[in-house]
Parts: sequence; C-alpha cells; structure tokens
Amino acid sequence: MKVYVTSVFVDDQARALDFYTNILGFEKKTDLPVGDFRWLTVTGKDDPSGTELLLEPSNHRAVPGFKAALVADGIPAASFKVDDLRAEYRRLHGLGVEFVQEPMVAGDVTMAVFNDTCGNLIQIIEMKSDN
Repeated sequence: MKVYVTSVFVDDQARALDFYTNILGFEKKTDLPVGDFRWLTVTGKDDPSGTELLLEPSNHRAVPGFKAALVADGIPAASFKVDDLRAEYRRLHGLGVEFVQEPMVAGDVTMAVFNDTCGNLIQIIEMKSDN
C-alpha cells in the first residue's frame, strides 16, 4: 500500500493552483470539474507519477474552524521536503512568500513555515541525513 493522494483545504482553487504551481513549482496533474468545484491535483515536477496533492475546496462546514485552529496554534497543514532549505527559503522569500517561521535547525532537520495564501501554514523541511 502507498499514498496515492492527500489533500490540503484551500479557500480558492484558482489562487491555490497559481501559488502551488507558479510559486512552489509543482505541476498540475488533474483538473476535472466536480459540481461547483474541481478535482484539482498537483505533483512534484521531478516525480509526476508520485503522490498527488489535492487542492480541495474548504466548503465543508467543519473545515473553516479546523483550519483556523491549526493556524492559530502554528500547525502546518502539510510538510514538503526540499534538498536545500536555505536556498528554497531565499527563492520563495524573493517571490514574496510570507514566512511565519524563519529557517531553524531542530536536531536532524532544518525547517521553515510559510503562509500558502489559501488559509494554510505549510512547512518545508530539509533532512540532514539525506545530504
């Protein structure tokens, strides 16, 4: 068994697609209409057949409170692995991404957290053991 798709709830699918592809560098994988919304997934450019991230609408009644609680407590909705966190931080910061946690070392990882413009905090992480 392996993970096929996981999701992040987004306030606006079009804005999320723009941010996740044009800023973060993911590629659009699937874009199918489903009622008023879309089944909209992205994947890593270097792994197009890998796990898909569903940019899922935040329209379920439980989602707004859940997302607000996570953000209030500083808990990321998702975590993405990068090869060079400091370089990725500089790249994203240069593109205007708002970081709520600057790069910090925590044991064998370096991490930072940013606002995805769609109601979520997202963590990026570099594993020292991978280098």
